[in-house]
Amino acid sequence: MSTSVVLPALGESVTEGTVTRWLKQVGDTVEVDEPLLEVSTDKVDTEIPSPVAGVLQSIAVDEDETVEVGAELATIGDGSGSSEAPAAPAEEAPAAPEAPKAEAEAPAAPASDAPAASGDATDVTLPELGESVTEGTVTRWLKQVGDTVDVDEPLLEISTDKVDTEVPSPVAGTVLELLAAEDDTVEVGAVLARVGSGTPATAPQEEAPKAEAPQAEAPQAEAPAAAEAPKAETEAPAASGDATDVTLPELGESVTEGTVTRWLKQVGDTVDVDEPLLEISTDKVDTEVPSPVAGTVLELLAAEDDTVEVGAVLARVGSGAPAAPKEEAPKAEAPKAEAPKAEAPKAEAPKAEAPKAEAPKAEAPKAEASKPAQAPAAGADTVYVTPLVRKLAAQHGVDLASVSGTGVGGRIRKDDVLAAAKSAPTGSASAPAPAAAPATQLETSELRGTTQPMSRLRKVVSSRAVESLNTTAQLTTIVEVDVTKLAQFRDQNKNEFLEKSGQKLSFLSFFSLAAVEALKAYPIINSTLDGENIVYPEQENLSIAVDTPKGLYTPVLRDASSKSLAEIASGIADLAARTRDGKLKPDDLAGGTFTITNTGSRGALFDTPLVFLPQSAILGTGIVYKRPGVTKVDGADAIGVRSYVYLALSYDHRTIDGADAARYLSAVKNRLEEANFAANLGL
Repeated sequence: MSTSVVLPALGESVTEGTVTRWLKQVGDTVEVDEPLLEVSTDKVDTEIPSPVAGVLQSIAVDEDETVEVGAELATIGDGSGSSEAPAAPAEEAPAAPEAPKAEAEAPAAPASDAPAASGDATDVTLPELGESVTEGTVTRWLKQVGDTVDVDEPLLEISTDKVDTEVPSPVAGTVLELLAAEDDTVEVGAVLARVGSGTPATAPQEEAPKAEAPQAEAPQAEAPAAAEAPKAETEAPAASGDATDVTLPELGESVTEGTVTRWLKQVGDTVDVDEPLLEISTDKVDTEVPSPVAGTVLELLAAEDDTVEVGAVLARVGSGAPAAPKEEAPKAEAPKAEAPKAEAPKAEAPKAEAPKAEAPKAEAPKAEASKPAQAPAAGADTVYVTPLVRKLAAQHGVDLASVSGTGVGGRIRKDDVLAAAKSAPTGSASAPAPAAAPATQLETSELRGTTQPMSRLRKVVSSRAVESLNTTAQLTTIVEVDVTKLAQFRDQNKNEFLEKSGQKLSFLSFFSLAAVEALKAYPIINSTLDGENIVYPEQENLSIAVDTPKGLYTPVLRDASSKSLAEIASGIADLAARTRDGKLKPDDLAGGTFTITNTGSRGALFDTPLVFLPQSAILGTGIVYKRPGVTKVDGADAIGVRSYVYLALSYDHRTIDGADAARYLSAVKNRLEEANFAANLGL
């Protein structure tokens, strides 16, 4: 039985898409929701997942071909017959070339005795388990080395912050190697184990003793071995005839180039399919470029800080097939070796000694392979803490040594850190009082006395800031808002809001809602200038200014005026988290019509924010602070403690007059001072 994979609907106005790259080929095994191909449209670049688990039987659309929504892209079979039929020839055809591979790995055989010698081993990786899940913890291995497994039979159990699940075997065979111990935390895409068919494992075992027995032939093989040794060293990284180019992919409709910020792999490193090779920075987003194939990095063609165009070749990755030329070289020098090869053992004896010259190379992987086994032993007395949890603890000032982990094996999770942060103020407010004086001392920056090149993002911001100032007529209008009633409403509802929505009820959510509601009444503030025409968008797409160590980003909360406070709070939190984690997509930064920047989060009373083209206005919100203020008590003026905030609207005077700005700010001010948001909570 086969299932069709069709091009799904990708947006209201998207009617077609172009196949940019097939991630799977005919005969490959796929899991449910595993990406099959990449599709590019006018609005978005995305991956099309498999609707079922099985084997890719046919591909109906070639790369660079454009198809309509609903068109058939491929067919997936259940693997009952289609996967076994091609398997037989696949094993029979490469029988001859696989022999040298097995011989080349012979020196490594003593390290793992038998299971690791399989030449057709398949990596079992940690699959994607959700949009925000980046790592998982091995809770229990269901199979051990040497056990036989079937396709989709569970190999191990994985625990994440969101879900506990089992990881199945992608192929049928024998467990050759376990690369992660129980309670180890690994990233998505990391190799957990290797499964082979079990058949090649016997070949190296038989060859090993044969290589020792015919030592009389050693003098005959020494010359070729010595000659081949330097070749192996010089040709190994670059002699692969099946090298695959890694190019800079399309990263958005208007993105034409990118800058290499950091190489994550170097020449000679081994990479898996979709494992990140490098980091790229563009005008719109910072992202990672993955390897399209599994193999070895043969060449890096762009240096760090180099700017390359979309489609340019960044690196080359080979499958590790350089062993094939080694097999041909002895044939050319000693044709007699071909005849014994057909007979059987004699031809393999001299070949078995050639890898002896490579024995030091084989030992390097052994040393690396032993590290995962030693790591748990070295850290047996301490609980592993993920970088995410460590960063969260630093942000909240939580001492991890005082936190009891609730995760698997006592692992400290982010929920533990957040719980400790909530309870810290009551217990530590009085204790650190004597240490308040040293807290005012600032740490000297490492940048002091140095000269650093501007980052790609800083160059773009610099250029656009100057362009906006030179093109527009900018000015700022500021109002003071009494948010005492709003602060009381927030205090009354914040606990229930957190319980039901999972988000904190911040002042920024109220400011954002009031701002976009007023834009519907005063659309000139939300407009853009197109030549001599003023364009009034039909939606209020709110750009949120997010400060990161790399610089300022403005991801977009779309159709913000139609959202409740819960939806706005959730949207802002999601955009901010993905911005700081470097997981934004180009489309997340496009289409904004109005910007809000919360400079009050850093303690500023107000500022005069800069309008960036093509937008016409930006709203800056200051810190909410308390001071004595005049209020009405029983109809008479009285002085009391009030909460205030300054709202600063910068705008382009070419299209927006001061009266327009004042009317807009007055509407926002009245909405916030009324504090009538009960119907907008969205709980």
